[in-house]
Amino acid sequence: MSLAVHQMEIAVKPLQKTDWGAVSKIYSDGIDTGVATFETECPNWDEWDTKYLSSCRTVAVVKNGVVGFAVLSQVSKRQVYRGVAEVSVYVSNGFKGKRIGESSLKSLIKESEAQGFWTLQANIFSENKASINLHKKCGFRMVGVREKIGKLNGKWYDNQLLERRSKKID
Repeated sequence: MSLAVHQMEIAVKPLQKTDWGAVSKIYSDGIDTGVATFETECPNWDEWDTKYLSSCRTVAVVKNGVVGFAVLSQVSKRQVYRGVAEVSVYVSNGFKGKRIGESSLKSLIKESEAQGFWTLQANIFSENKASINLHKKCGFRMVGVREKIGKLNGKWYDNQLLERRSKKID
C-alpha cells in the first residue's frame, strides 16, 4: 500500500527483523510519552518478536526510513478467540499528524482480514486522544472504559477499550 500525503509518499510494507533498529526507537519514544504503553523499557528483539503475532506486522516507510509500525498480539490462546487480536500502532515523533498512523492501521486491518481476524481491539490510555481518534476514524467503536486498569510511575490510568468488527468475515 502506498499513499501520497502532502507531497510525502508513505509506503506500508511487512515488518522485517532488519527494521528492528527503527521500530525499537519508535517504541522507546512511545514508552517515554507515558501514555502509549504500560511497558517501562523497550524489550530486545526476541522478547518483542514473541509478544506479537508473526503475521500482520507492518512498517510505514517514508524516503526509505521507517517512521511507524502497526502489529497485532494474541488476545487469548483459546480456540474460540483465534480471530480476535489486539492492535498496537506507533508513529515516530517527527511524523505524527501526517497520516502515518492511518496508513499503517488501514493496511494492518486489510492484512488482518486476509489472515482471518474478525475482531480487532485496542486498549488506549484515556489521555491519548490522537490514538483514540485514529482508531475511530478507521472504524473502531468505543466499547467502554477500563478504570484504573494499570498503575505507572505511581499514577493510576484508565484505558479506553475500542473494537472493530470485520464486515468481511462471517
